[in-house]
Amino acid sequence: MNENLLQYLWKYKIFSKIDFKDSEGNPLEILDFGKFNSNAGPDFSFAKIKIKDVILAGNIEIHVKSSDWYFHRHDSQKDYQSVILHVVYFNDTDVLELKNAGIPTLELKNYIDEQILKKYQSLENHFEFIPCENLFEPKKIPLLFSEENLLRKLDEKSIEIEKLLLQSKNNYEAVLFQKLAYSFGLKVNAEIYQNIAENIDFKVIQKISQNQFQLESLLFGKGNLLEKETEFNKKWITEFNFIKTKFKISDEVFPAKFLRLMPPSFPTIRLSQLANLYHLQPNLFSKILNAKNIQDLKSFFKDVKTSEFWENHYTFEKSSEEKIEKFLSDDFVEILLINAVLPVVYTYFKHLNSEKTEHILDFYKNLKPEKNSIISQWKKLGLKLNSALETQAFLFQHKHFCSEKNCLNCSIGFQLLKS
Repeated sequence: MNENLLQYLWKYKIFSKIDFKDSEGNPLEILDFGKFNSNAGPDFSFAKIKIKDVILAGNIEIHVKSSDWYFHRHDSQKDYQSVILHVVYFNDTDVLELKNAGIPTLELKNYIDEQILKKYQSLENHFEFIPCENLFEPKKIPLLFSEENLLRKLDEKSIEIEKLLLQSKNNYEAVLFQKLAYSFGLKVNAEIYQNIAENIDFKVIQKISQNQFQLESLLFGKGNLLEKETEFNKKWITEFNFIKTKFKISDEVFPAKFLRLMPPSFPTIRLSQLANLYHLQPNLFSKILNAKNIQDLKSFFKDVKTSEFWENHYTFEKSSEEKIEKFLSDDFVEILLINAVLPVVYTYFKHLNSEKTEHILDFYKNLKPEKNSIISQWKKLGLKLNSALETQAFLFQHKHFCSEKNCLNCSIGFQLLKS
């Protein structure tokens, strides 16, 4: 037993019976359970009780044992002089100042269903994936759970986007480029690619995007892919040095990684594709705002591919026998939409207090469910995830509730404990 659980049960009024009696056997009526206080001071404020035909209004303090009143030194704290009820799981001692002031104590141990305690204990035990995996029932997922969680996740992402907007003087085109660069890098190079994008004035990107080779050279150079001169990369090195001098670009580089990557995700391939995207769509954000559906959004990425050299290369040093055009796959485009495009668009409409923020949910509903280890574990528990809206919601759920064992603030946990 702990205070968090007692506070939770009190907040949601989860008791086997509510014909309460205080520690002296007097009938006790709770007219208002109060408002939970997450700051310093008593646990619940604005409460109201009736005892011995007298109505008291004020604060309620909750403890596991009544002796915790002294252990927490509330007897010497002014904030606790307004307490009208002391709620405890086990009444192990009289609190004299409360008793002398006529303040009742309510012992809860006989008002809590043992099944709830067993469920809570199971949440506290060892688990492989989520605390409630032995209690989990897909049908207990609350209505609107996915939509609410996705909006929370978008709000979380918008905090970082707003910081980037502040740095770029509210330039959404620049911020979209930075977030797309991050998504192009996936897990291995995400931070590196975003650092590259943030390190280059977006005005330079816009000026040289008409020439794909120049933009590609700039990205390769900042990714430290041109550090060593070879037979094949001389022209990129020459172009990078020219651009760096012309636009007074810093010497700072951000070495891209090849380790643990499949060849289609090598930095040479992804940065070439990113250069081609901005060659084809220099004002991408403005166009995206007019998209009416997912197909409109995908159309901006449909023709994106590497430059010709990379059709039979993955690195500068070695050519491949087969020559193929390396377009962005549909799955990869959806990753870009989920993690970069839609969060930036959401932030834009959020700042306008526009109802279009709700339409972002429709875009997610029309994207395929993601595939990763976390989603696979959710599916093992019997969940059927049919769209990116649902997978995003359960990724957020796992990160902020399950991994943190934040069961008492979780809507799923609430349903499991309550039922």
